[in-house]
Amino acid sequence: MNAPLLSVRGLCKQFPIYSRGFRKRVLSMISAVDDVNFDLQPGETLGLVGESGSGKTTTARCILRALTPSAGEILFRAPDGRISDLATLPEPALKPLRPHLQMVFQDPFSSLNPRMTVGQIVGEPLVVHGLAKGAELDARVADILRKVGLKPEHRIRYPHAFSGGQRQRIGIARALIMRPSLIVADEAVSALDVSVQAQILNLLKDLQEEFHLTYLFVAHNLDVVRHFCDRVAVMYAGRIVELAPAQRLFESPQHPYTQTLLAAIPWPDPDRPMNWAVGSESVEQPPV
Repeated sequence: MNAPLLSVRGLCKQFPIYSRGFRKRVLSMISAVDDVNFDLQPGETLGLVGESGSGKTTTARCILRALTPSAGEILFRAPDGRISDLATLPEPALKPLRPHLQMVFQDPFSSLNPRMTVGQIVGEPLVVHGLAKGAELDARVADILRKVGLKPEHRIRYPHAFSGGQRQRIGIARALIMRPSLIVADEAVSALDVSVQAQILNLLKDLQEEFHLTYLFVAHNLDVVRHFCDRVAVMYAGRIVELAPAQRLFESPQHPYTQTLLAAIPWPDPDRPMNWAVGSESVEQPPV
């Protein structure tokens, strides 16, 4: 097995609870993420699942340093082979690494600036990092729009002129234009219709093969995770309680919480036999 692209060790994130009144003081700390550990191999898709409030998004934001971790290590291997601890790097040292770490957001509308054209939105990362301008910038934006299934002439339009699926393609193009090593997809298809979800997932798969991308796929739709991810990490109360290859986890879940989570998947056949035990009750196998 190759050296991991990302190694997370003992990741913790706590948020303070303040007192009310003019003079606020910290009453206590609440742990959103508590001792999370996993590796992510190059070219792999790791699904991060769990109920709302389990710490999935907080973990993803800590990895991207949108949030500063309270403790732990986030070891990222850059394309030149150097390994950096994202958890402790100061902002000036983080900037050269940010092109290699990109995010696709859940809401394809609120994540796009309504006052910017598609060309400005997609090309902004190149401008910020000083990687392209003028005709070269326009050419790179047009090229990446083609790769995500949009037309180059769409770059003069504004986000409100597009459907939800097209707006998500714009978000993917914005992330992809930096040629990143790792893309964190935070509920990237949950706001889309089922038919559009399939199109976006197929697009992500095709882009992964073409650009050798690695995905951290945060989701709550277990059917999507089963078919899209290579491995699955199940989070509960800020901790990873089970981590296994996707097929094995869905066929033979070991942790009671994982079994309960899979039992919550809707299954349209009321006569389907129950074959898992959780406590004193049995639950159905999720759909294939």
